[in-house]
Amino acid sequence: MEGLSEAVQRQIADALNEDVGAGDWTTEWTVDVATRADAVIVAKTAGVIAGTAVVREVYRQVGDVAVESVSADGEEVAPGALVSRITGSARRVLTGERIALNFLGHLSGVATLTRRYVDAVEGTGARITDTRKTTPLWRELERLATRAGGAVNHRRGLDAMVLIKENHLVSAGGIEVAVRRVNESNQAGLRVEVETTSLDEVEVALACGVDRIMLDNMPLETLRAAVELIRGHARGPEIEASGGITLQNVRAVAETGVDFISVGALTHSAPALDLSLQVREPRPDDVR
Repeated sequence: MEGLSEAVQRQIADALNEDVGAGDWTTEWTVDVATRADAVIVAKTAGVIAGTAVVREVYRQVGDVAVESVSADGEEVAPGALVSRITGSARRVLTGERIALNFLGHLSGVATLTRRYVDAVEGTGARITDTRKTTPLWRELERLATRAGGAVNHRRGLDAMVLIKENHLVSAGGIEVAVRRVNESNQAGLRVEVETTSLDEVEVALACGVDRIMLDNMPLETLRAAVELIRGHARGPEIEASGGITLQNVRAVAETGVDFISVGALTHSAPALDLSLQVREPRPDDVR
């Protein structure tokens, strides 16, 4: 997560401003300004870490605090594992604590859930991918977190790829019309994907020569038939399965032979990883 964008840096600043407001009065009124703190972030449950650069940026903005990342993004940790060491002004450490943990816990939760899906399809050749079902304004970070968990990213946004979904097809008048209109306007050469829900629609999409076909909410038997149909095409496109994907059925979906499995739950339903920031007892010479 190195090289955080200016947008993410502003996001972190906004989060700090939201939390601190006019001042962190509890900390300022209870902790001597000269007190220095040695603190650690530890994992309370097993998971996959993501967001270490965000923690460093939080404390860069807070100021007078140094952060050493002990566990790297994408690293699996056990309960009690050391994630970061934090040293500096005790006041600043405490003021940044909640925002640092909010970012780190959420992103690590996304990475952890993603890793479970990635592990579930290991050896099949299918790749897990995220979706646009991200927390508003968190997309850049959540996409980084899914990558830390081992997934590949789907399109960044509406301008990154053409994905003709059900409502587009209804509004346009069908696959053939929609794809023809895209081809007439696609001067940028964006990749084109079409969502299908039946074998008949798959055949139409194949005839249109799109780059990827999404097989949406299809039963396993239909999925297998659709994959066979597409693989038998001379210029068969990539195949993506989507809709109703869970940890219980993702392996079976992967074994149908699809290239990608998109899972919205990676970002919209991942529980935060339980992490804790712990300040050790100050030494006598820590307070001057």
